[in-house]
Amino acid sequence: MRWNLRLTAANKGIWKASELQRSLAEHGLVISAGKMSGLWSGQPVSLKLDDLDVICVVLRCEIGDLMIPEPDKVRRPGEETGQQAAAASGATPAVVPRRRDGRSLPPA
Repeated sequence: MRWNLRLTAANKGIWKASELQRSLAEHGLVISAGKMSGLWSGQPVSLKLDDLDVICVVLRCEIGDLMIPEPDKVRRPGEETGQQAAAASGATPAVVPRRRDGRSLPPA
């Protein structure tokens, strides 16, 4: 899933995280500055369903406006992602950890 809060808020005329934070607080959802920053600029690690309800009410949007499915990122067990396939083909050099004195570390 791709988190789409910032664009959804912008489409509703909210351009700053602090504006949204105030509106959410007016509806009973008090969010710390740190958590608001994560919601605004990144992908939230966790979010309560009740909090999503409040966000949707404040932004007058549907859950599908906030969370966009990315089915092409879903892999079956044993399938390689694009990055894994590139690494397996030797496209990226392997990183060899070294000690401070320049000698390599024993194999893991």
